[in-house]
Amino acid sequence: MSSPKSAPGLGASSLLLMALACGLCAGGNYFNQPLLHSIAQHFEVAESAAAASVTLAQVAYACGLMLLAALGQALCGLAGNLNLFLLGTLMAGLFSVAAQVLVPMAAALAQPGQGGRAVGWVMSGLLLGILLARSVAGVVSDAWGWQAVYQGAALLMAVVALWLWKALPASRNPSPTSYPQVLGSMWQLLRSQPGLRQRTLVSALAFASCSVLFSTMALQLASGPLGLDDGQIGLIGLAGAAGALVATQAGRLVDKGLGRISCAIGALALLLSWPMLWWGGAHLGWFVLGMVVIDLGLQCLNITNQATVAQLLPAARGRMNAVYMTGYFTGAAAGSALGTLAWRIDGWQGACVLGVALAVMAGLGTFSMRKTHRL
Repeated sequence: MSSPKSAPGLGASSLLLMALACGLCAGGNYFNQPLLHSIAQHFEVAESAAAASVTLAQVAYACGLMLLAALGQALCGLAGNLNLFLLGTLMAGLFSVAAQVLVPMAAALAQPGQGGRAVGWVMSGLLLGILLARSVAGVVSDAWGWQAVYQGAALLMAVVALWLWKALPASRNPSPTSYPQVLGSMWQLLRSQPGLRQRTLVSALAFASCSVLFSTMALQLASGPLGLDDGQIGLIGLAGAAGALVATQAGRLVDKGLGRISCAIGALALLLSWPMLWWGGAHLGWFVLGMVVIDLGLQCLNITNQATVAQLLPAARGRMNAVYMTGYFTGAAAGSALGTLAWRIDGWQGACVLGVALAVMAGLGTFSMRKTHRL
């Protein structure tokens, strides 16, 4: 990955710091995924009850100031019962939206024609945070216990929050709009921008498909034929890191007017990943390959759609991104909830059938979008 170019008011070091902050904010909501078996044992509850924390994190992220997110992680690390752990998860998710403030900021401060690349760079940090969070959580849990994952994250996030406060430029808007006006204008944007609606829906369906996997993989890998522990499950998350490397490339394709290529690749990869994952329920090699392919598909679609949304109406870039990401993580929350339900009904097979169905809908949405809205 090449070094990011400096932008007016935003040097390379600041861009890398923003990427780190995004990774910490978003990644903190994924620590629980490889730890569900241990969390259920610690609180003496059913695995399906522990899996509710995955859905809760996504809902909170969609509904949501990094120091407060750090407090939520600390609460998770000190929890003495499941209810307190879920409260910490809710708090961390609500305030992790700081990551989505940094993405449009990077696009706004980028040089002309470099917006897609800037978004790709910062999103690489966010995506690596999400992907590596599962691996780091599993390794740390094996070494020091699952609560140490949240305690360490709280400390690191607090340090980065203070660093960001000193490093980032001040707002250049001399007449900021009131918050109620901002919320009202976001609804108007959703109504008046068909490209925003279409891209948000496609990405939401794609993330829902992936979230079916994220909410059930630990349950299958721990209790199924493979019988993996937290550390082993976490290391499997490293396989998906290849998807984050696509982020900057997808952004560059958008800058060159070739976004339809990355969208097509993303939709196809998402669909092809699920047969691999189904076979992977009993064969580790297939599961790892499926993880690589599904993350590749999601990131191709997400980065292309997010970078394109940022270009649709530059004057409202931040609000457009807020609408997009709210829909994106709403899809993730729905996928997590439905994935847990599918697991209860028919185990891994039920989860895979649901994942395929959502991937098909995302693919159909991508095809429809190509016909009605230029990529």
